[in-house]
Parts: sequence; C-alpha cells; structure tokens
Amino acid sequence: MEYSAFVVKEESDQSFTGQPTTLKCQDLPDGDVTIRVRYSSLNYKDALSFSGNKGVTRNYPHTPGIDAAGEVLSSADGSFVVGEKVLVVGYDLGMNTPGGFGEVIRVPKPWVMKLPPGLTLQSSMAWGTAGFTAALCVNKLIINGLSNEQGPILVSGASGGVGSVAVMLLNKLGFEVHALTTKPDQVEFFTALGAKKVLALNDFLAQAKRPLLKPLYSGAIDVAGGEVLATMLKCIQPSGSVACCGLVDSVSLNTTVLPFILRGVNLLGVDSVELPIDVKRAMWTRMATDWSLPELEGRCQVISPDELGKSLQAILDGNAKGRFVLKQL
Repeated sequence: MEYSAFVVKEESDQSFTGQPTTLKCQDLPDGDVTIRVRYSSLNYKDALSFSGNKGVTRNYPHTPGIDAAGEVLSSADGSFVVGEKVLVVGYDLGMNTPGGFGEVIRVPKPWVMKLPPGLTLQSSMAWGTAGFTAALCVNKLIINGLSNEQGPILVSGASGGVGSVAVMLLNKLGFEVHALTTKPDQVEFFTALGAKKVLALNDFLAQAKRPLLKPLYSGAIDVAGGEVLATMLKCIQPSGSVACCGLVDSVSLNTTVLPFILRGVNLLGVDSVELPIDVKRAMWTRMATDWSLPELEGRCQVISPDELGKSLQAILDGNAKGRFVLKQL
C-alpha cells in the first residue's frame, strides 16, 4: 500500500526542501497501531524540523508533523478498533518518527488516545499541540493560585499558535488578557481573540535594563524565553506566576533573583510532549468540555499538503497568525 507524505530532505548544498512524495506503508517504522491521518496541525517544532534543525530531527529524509488525527487501520493487540477515531499528539511523532504530514503513520500503542467526545478530527487539530500547550499553561497558572480578580495576564507571542489560543482560553475563563506581540498594528485581530490591550514587543523590552518593573500582571504565559521571559518576570505581582513553554526568542535566560526573593514570583515550566497518556487524556477531555472553544475551528486556516512549505516558512519568519490545520486529501 502506498501513501503520500510531505517529505523534507537535505540537498547537496546543505539546504532543506520539502515536497509531497509517494511512500510505501511497508517502510513505516515498527509500531502497534497504524492510522490513516485525516488532519494534522502546524506547530513551531514542525517548522524547525522543516528547516533542518538537528536538535528536533536527527536524520533526513523525514516527514514532520507532531500531531495527527484520523482512523485506525490496524491495531496489533485489539486495543483499538479498526475505523476508531484517534489522536496522537507529542512523544516522538514528527520528530524522529514519521509524522502527521503523511497520510499514514504507525506508532506505539501508549502514544494513541481515543478522540474525546465533543471533538471532531478537524476541531481536535484546531487545538493541536499548540492549543494543548496553551491549556496546560492556563491550568498550571490556576493550580498555582491565579484567579481573575488579581489583575491582567500577559501573553507573549500572542499571534502564534500557543499565544492566540491562550488569549482565547483566558478570555473565556474571565481573565483580562494583554497581548504582547511584534504585530501591534493588528489590533482588530487581537481584540477578536479576546485581548483587552495590545503591547508592542519593542516597547516592552525597552525597559528591560531595569532590575525590577512595576508589578502590573498577576501572571503570564511565555513562548519566547530569552529577554522576553526575563522582562516578564520583572513585572509580575507578588506571588504571581509565569508559565514558560517556548524558546522562540532564545533558550537562554539571563535574569536576577530579585523577582523571586523580593516578590515571590513563580516560574513554571510546561512540557506538552512526554506527559503520561492519562494526563494528556484528562486535559483533552477538559478542552472538549468546560474549556471548549467553539470559535477556534473557524479561526484556523485550513491548508492542503501543497501549501505546507509556504505555511511552515511563514511560521519560521514570524509572519503567521493563529493556527494552521492540514487537511489530508
């Protein structure tokens, strides 16, 4: 059996290119569950894999796609029924295991979960890893005492996948959200997401040299790391928290202990990849029920495999807005 996949390969000049390619199912890796992928989604990690980042994907040619939603084609031990709708999100999918940008994947059973009631295959990928990560960040802030009476929440990278969903979810839950962005002129976009205020990143970072800033925010979600995260920590209220989940700016963090020892600020790390499947299942159930965002699917740009290259490049260049959902033909 043959299937089509978006395959990224390294060229002789050490550049990387991707294009739809016909592959054979017999060449898929060993695994317990084979899935016909109907939808995937685009995430920053997919863009890094597309660019040839060896910290994400070691060997090429490779099929990216850290998310996949589709139907079971076969299950080694009967844990899943043929035709059953399932999700695979995170673990090694799309990193060093052929991912959801292919029409067929084969993965270990512990990676697979049944599609939660209340979600369709397409709406689950409107969330995808980016939305799942946003939900994990919000949940961790709430667990650590965040409430909507304490003051506004700051979200960096608010036009991207994680940031845009975080703004929408926080707004749904009654928080006042401020969007931190390199696109401050697109106020209408952020207002539609639910942001009450839009901050230009350059203006925000202009105050970064000061050791502490006015404590304006009860909490924050950061996708950038580096100077962005360091500056965020300086403007959090006493006992407030920052959920950190990304490295779009830098993997480094140059800061002082002052926010921690003078204000008791909490820096919360959020991982969405290697969580136990039961933890993932519980959060996805919540996303499908009391945290549902019915408007999210309509805000996504649905693309075909032929549009993957330019869409991934837009993410790399910082020109993307919101979520991209890949529909397999």
